[in-house]
Amino acid sequence: MKATESAIHEINGMIEAFQVGELHSNDEIFRSLKVSNTGGIRLGMNGEAVLKAVIFTSAQSLHSAAENPYHDRLEGEILTYTAAGRLGQQTLSGANSRLIEQKLSNFPVHGFTLVASRRDKSVGPRRWRYLGLLQYLRHYPDTQLDADGKARAVWLFEFRIHRELNVVPLASADELSRKMLIESRLQAAGSPDDDEIIDEHNNQKPENIERIERVRGTLLAMEPRSFECFVRDLLMHCGFSEVCVTKFSADGGVDVNARAGGRAWIFENTLVQVQAKRWLHSVGRKEVAELRGSLQQFARGAVITTGHFSKAAINEASEEGKNPICLVDGFRLSRVVLEEQFPLGL
Repeated sequence: MKATESAIHEINGMIEAFQVGELHSNDEIFRSLKVSNTGGIRLGMNGEAVLKAVIFTSAQSLHSAAENPYHDRLEGEILTYTAAGRLGQQTLSGANSRLIEQKLSNFPVHGFTLVASRRDKSVGPRRWRYLGLLQYLRHYPDTQLDADGKARAVWLFEFRIHRELNVVPLASADELSRKMLIESRLQAAGSPDDDEIIDEHNNQKPENIERIERVRGTLLAMEPRSFECFVRDLLMHCGFSEVCVTKFSADGGVDVNARAGGRAWIFENTLVQVQAKRWLHSVGRKEVAELRGSLQQFARGAVITTGHFSKAAINEASEEGKNPICLVDGFRLSRVVLEEQFPLGL
């Protein structure tokens, strides 16, 4: 479906087609797509029906925490997007709830990401990069700190970014989106990871929830290689021995090797092989199965992530007749950091 056009056509300040990677001003975006000029989620409506949605995301580093408390993340072809609402508990209402309707209505969702803060005067008004058309995958509850630094319930949305449609003419965006979504779902039919995310900690409200979320925020801000080194150092701190990080990007799914120490006396000296995922989006069945296939004989495996696990991943990890895989999500990992008094400089 990739378009052959290589340039964006503009008439009287109105964009006729958006090209992946091109920069635009907020004015160009809302005028061309006929949506409001403010907000992270902007809808084009016909009565009660959603005709289109436009999503604006940015890295936390481009704003103060009070301006942008959201843990949004672009990871490969996945955008993990926090629902609208900077203060207090988030709900699946208003614009947040309408995003889910794409699964039935197939309306186009356009994605843009900020490349520079508005305080950066070296960049002109065109500072929103077009990501492409987005496909809603799933949503699930999470915990984050709000603009006042208080822990609150939020909703995370996962979208697939379809960059293969390089140029999106607005006159045909509806039909292009419909075909793209139907084709993508047919290709993914039967995928075990097209399912819900289990938040095992959703009902837990420990007194130190703000500290836990500050730890998780620090871990999410790490580069992938730094996160692997953090896992190594944490294991050493917790009494594991012979701990080492494998060669980056050539590890066969194993990022850290270690041997259980005396504190885990019943398993002492057992080889533990860890896959470290500094992800915000969910870890699926595929990653768990790949790790199991990479384990040395008699080794125990673990997947440690800053995010969540899909139901399929949890089922795969404990499937009868297979070597069990330990799963540690971002909430549990952050609690371990605090309980073990591991220094993170917080």
